[in-house]
Amino acid sequence: MSETATESLVGQEYEVEVGPVAHGGHCVARTEEGRVLFVRHALPGERVVARVTDGHSDSRFLRADAVTVLEASKDRIEAPCPFSGPGRCGGCDWQHAKPGAQRRLKADVLTEQLQRLAGLTPEDVKWDGTVEPAPGDKVPAGEVPQWRTRVQYAVDEEGRAGLRRHRSHEVEPIDHCMIAAPGVSELGIEKRSWPQIAGIEASAATGSADRQVVLTPRPGGRLPIVELDKPVSVLRVGESKKRTEPRRMHRVHGRDFLRERADDRTWRVGAGGFWQVHAQAADVLVDAVMRGLLPRKGETALDLYCGVGLFAGALADRIGEKGAVLGIESSRRAVEDARHNLADFDRVRVEQGKVEQVLPRTGITEADLVVLDPPRAGAGRDTVARIAALGPRRVAYVACDPAALARDLKYFADNGYAPRFLRAFDLFPMTHHMECLAILEPAKKDA
Repeated sequence: MSETATESLVGQEYEVEVGPVAHGGHCVARTEEGRVLFVRHALPGERVVARVTDGHSDSRFLRADAVTVLEASKDRIEAPCPFSGPGRCGGCDWQHAKPGAQRRLKADVLTEQLQRLAGLTPEDVKWDGTVEPAPGDKVPAGEVPQWRTRVQYAVDEEGRAGLRRHRSHEVEPIDHCMIAAPGVSELGIEKRSWPQIAGIEASAATGSADRQVVLTPRPGGRLPIVELDKPVSVLRVGESKKRTEPRRMHRVHGRDFLRERADDRTWRVGAGGFWQVHAQAADVLVDAVMRGLLPRKGETALDLYCGVGLFAGALADRIGEKGAVLGIESSRRAVEDARHNLADFDRVRVEQGKVEQVLPRTGITEADLVVLDPPRAGAGRDTVARIAALGPRRVAYVACDPAALARDLKYFADNGYAPRFLRAFDLFPMTHHMECLAILEPAKKDA
């Protein structure tokens, strides 16, 4: 073997002391030689045997699973889900941790990301250090909230529905997903065979009886006759010539949208459109954002990355007929839905396009309030600077990724905006994901 050749370490086992939690659903450990391991299925303070799942002799770090627990944390429980564990379903990261411990782990991750990427402490952002469960999600150890209203199943070569294994295209066949909302579980997806199908997205609306399945056939595959346990709309994904092309949906039968309910209104959400996946998330976030902004009659507001118009509608309802709201959204279908959903508000308009391109073209030079709910990568330096230049009295930043939030908070600080407070919500129980809300306002100038 030449000196430049690298050797796979997959399957190599190390006995390690598990260190702190890291962003991504794993903990950090080091081998006796000092090599860094990112270990799944472990908890801080444990001693485990970690088996490498990804990495080579020259890798900066290795990924591993805890396959034997030698000294267990007091926060460890037996995973309630029979499909959880090393090498199995990759959907949940913390099935082996008590619910309260999961929220503490998420708080530790958010604290670390804020400090490392923005130099901020919980005190700096006015955060009390807690990650709040959604209503009804505070369950005893060993129980699992049924929160997920949209589940993406993969289908194996034998036509069995399941979920992807961690960082893999391999399918773990299942007979039930414990975190799926009842409206999804009741469809009976896992009980049927799905020949010639590559993937199934099953959704159940909150506040209506609408259910929907979106089927992705294998190349050249034909759709089976879909007979499920509950009434359901069926759509098919057309084949795209390029990976970068958006999915083209074809209605097979039923509606091509779901009717969701939040903030005392009904929202049309087209197939493939964004809606919070936790059944309580839309109401939790609208309530938190409005409490943070405290909209006043007659104000002007922006809703950036507005989706189907959830925050724009909430703002319009509260600022009244003399106020005005502009929403910006890149998805053409979501813009159609937003315009439909907000049609009864005369002074609301929704523009289609990327925020960084559309916002400069609007000619808007000031706004009282701004809400932004960017994708996982965050808003970025230029967009943050443009928002700050509008001089809003308050900004509500909704973030699904703590790293992106921390980076953008630093950009806001560079542009004269400081957190009034920050809240974190456990809207993805059993996983490493969380949702955060930062309310920002112009920083007080030193006297």
